[in-house]
Amino acid sequence: MAVPSPEPSPAPPPGAEPLSEAIAIMARLRSPDGCPWDREQTFDSIKRHTLEETYEVFDAIERRAWPDLKDELGDLLLQVLFYAQMASEAGYFTINDVAANLNSKLIRRHPHIFAGAQATDADAVLRNWEQIKKAEKQASAATQASMLDDIPRTMPAMLEAGKLGSRASKVGFDWPDADGLFGKLQEEIAELRAELAQPPQGQSSTAIEAEVGDVLFTVVNLARHLKVDPESALRATNAKFRRRFVVMERTAGSSDALAACTPQQLDILWNQAKNATSEPPAP
Repeated sequence: MAVPSPEPSPAPPPGAEPLSEAIAIMARLRSPDGCPWDREQTFDSIKRHTLEETYEVFDAIERRAWPDLKDELGDLLLQVLFYAQMASEAGYFTINDVAANLNSKLIRRHPHIFAGAQATDADAVLRNWEQIKKAEKQASAATQASMLDDIPRTMPAMLEAGKLGSRASKVGFDWPDADGLFGKLQEEIAELRAELAQPPQGQSSTAIEAEVGDVLFTVVNLARHLKVDPESALRATNAKFRRRFVVMERTAGSSDALAACTPQQLDILWNQAKNATSEPPAP
């Protein structure tokens, strides 16, 4: 009787081999005979690089520079491999643990795909996602003194403000709609103006900073109610300012010539730049 041939091993998913090679390269770089610079790095020393690489990914997306995005995503992946390798060396977890945890989370938070739940549109998906996250938070609530504890203080302030406002809204501590926030914004601006109206000897830089912070916090929460990402909105405005300022420099002839202009001349140049620059098409 013929013995049946064994089933062939399943082919690795696309990209598995390059990823395995990247993991092996990272381990080699951190080995005793690896790269001196890579061996010296710690979780804390790598943090700033992670933030830089994230913003470079954003920049490539906004420029629609797909070859650059491919490169920047590789740099961001390097950060993940670096952290996972250091964690493996310390006995905390491995890159496989990271992937397994992600797989479990994706399956758990998509019951409409993997568990027969119903979600007919994106809003239903988000509702399911929030309910699952809420259950997960409740499971770990015993270790938290506040429902805000898991919002990192180290994230960019604008992102943190949005997270804080969104989290507080879960218990009803929020403005009912955007109209209320417009009123709050005017109130905060008035308080800032009142602080600035103090005689110079009575002004407090700390108080002025606090009032500016209140204005910014309110604007971020207004953006949240309007379903606008404040970071993306500000980055777009920054890009617009760059374009217009470059036109001002060109019109004046040089940066030095621009610096010699009067405020009235600068205002004229700015308005000319506004008229000369058109907004890029929406992606």
